[in-house]
Amino acid sequence: MKVDEILAMAGKSMTVERVYGEPVEKDGIIVIPAAAVSGGGGGGDAGGAENGGRGVGFGMGGRPIGAYVIREGRLRWQPALDVNRAVAVLGWVTVVAVVVGATLAQRLRGR
Repeated sequence: MKVDEILAMAGKSMTVERVYGEPVEKDGIIVIPAAAVSGGGGGGDAGGAENGGRGVGFGMGGRPIGAYVIREGRLRWQPALDVNRAVAVLGWVTVVAVVVGATLAQRLRGR
């Protein structure tokens, strides 16, 4: 299989089905999960070299971002809470607050 063919197959794998999950219905409520998906790939070959070779790589990642909820004929977007991202942001805010607080305290003592 050629590098171009592999990359074409990889590109075809990034479809809308990777972003929106199958709808789930319960008690008259329909939930359609959604995710953010990204990916990339590359490849090449050294056909002219004596010991030429070729290689290809592809990566894909995703994370949930929320769901569309249909209830009583109304559509509503329900965002997902990314706990890991929230904890990371809280950690950075805490570090900045400590640094700013220490700097202010040091300047006030220096007066």
